[in-house]
Amino acid sequence: MGITDPDTYVRGVPYEELARLRHTAPVARVDDFWAVLRHADVRRVLRDPATFSSQLGGTQIRDAADLAYVRRMMLNMDPPEHGRLRGLLTKAFTPRAVAKLTTQIERWARELVAAVAGRGECDFAAVAADLPLRTLSAVFGVPDQDRRLMYDWSNRVIGYQDADYAVSATVSAADVTDLARAALAVRPSPGPDGSMPDPRTRAGMPDLYAYANALGDYKRSHPGEDVMSNLMRHVGDDGGRVSLAEFENLFWLFSVAGNETLRNGLPGGMLALLTHPDQYRRLREDRSLLPSAVEEMLRWWTPVMHFRRTATVDTRLSDVDIRAGDKVVVWFSSANRDPAVFADPDVFDIGRTPNDHLTFGHGPHFCLGAHLARVQMRAMFAAVLDLLGEAELAGEPVRLRSNFQNGLKALPIRWAR
Repeated sequence: MGITDPDTYVRGVPYEELARLRHTAPVARVDDFWAVLRHADVRRVLRDPATFSSQLGGTQIRDAADLAYVRRMMLNMDPPEHGRLRGLLTKAFTPRAVAKLTTQIERWARELVAAVAGRGECDFAAVAADLPLRTLSAVFGVPDQDRRLMYDWSNRVIGYQDADYAVSATVSAADVTDLARAALAVRPSPGPDGSMPDPRTRAGMPDLYAYANALGDYKRSHPGEDVMSNLMRHVGDDGGRVSLAEFENLFWLFSVAGNETLRNGLPGGMLALLTHPDQYRRLREDRSLLPSAVEEMLRWWTPVMHFRRTATVDTRLSDVDIRAGDKVVVWFSSANRDPAVFADPDVFDIGRTPNDHLTFGHGPHFCLGAHLARVQMRAMFAAVLDLLGEAELAGEPVRLRSNFQNGLKALPIRWAR
């Protein structure tokens, strides 16, 4: 089993194999692509979109079925188009904007943990999953009762290699707005063989796109202070700053990328504490370590394991000749454990400083929501420390079958009530 086999990741990230590759061939030929494994090389690729393009072939290892449409997504754009869209969104993610939300995020985190505190046990993955949904709803202007739609959409997209997630449909029409009911009416269901349409195409996610357009129309006539309202001021195929296809794909990106990464980072961070009880106790005894603990969780767990670029010209990387058109895949799970940058990289150390992890990327595509994600992680773990004390594993964690997202489907924990 190799580093691209999704079955490998059901047992865990193959760090030993990544370390072996990184040591013997830091830019290694794997399947039909070059795997970039060293921290310095990953940084170089990510900050040079002129040589290593997001747009040429998209950002997934597997070639997109509908590349022309996928290229309208900000994630798959190069400058200057990328900057045009990103500039419309940055105001929502400035430290000042996030500071306004911080108290609310801390309250939500406490509510979620308090709701299970008296039980003495829970599935932490399920509890944590609601925090990014609530936060995204507030930032983007999605009605709160519709937030679970984003849970199902991201399951289907990120978990398309996992039999459970690929058919995720937890939302009932009785629990949502009229906008959402119309979208649910076109939600795809499994075919006779149990298969679903490819969720990385427009045709595979008709309910998401139906909802995006319905909510966009509503925001046009009922604008608020949210991202969706701001976007609708610029959307139009008649020379507007954002085309309709770009708007739809921005909504896809918010709903899936903005949700799934943190949803896996939270239980991943919890699992790191549970499997390193000395570090858990250290954090309980010294809360000033919470910010650095969150950075170490992000490095240690690394939710998004890789992203692809495509070489635009013949080039060299770590003495390897790369031809124009070659797939070049930066492997964050490897770069975040590069011993050239991190002393004792396989040690989980909540006081690690400096901690130059690449979990949020690097260069022009550095994650817009990085600051918002950090606030949510600190809030959730502060609530755990306050309300649960020291927890322990109450069963086997269940990992997502995916070679892209380092995901946990279930994390059973228990604590003294």
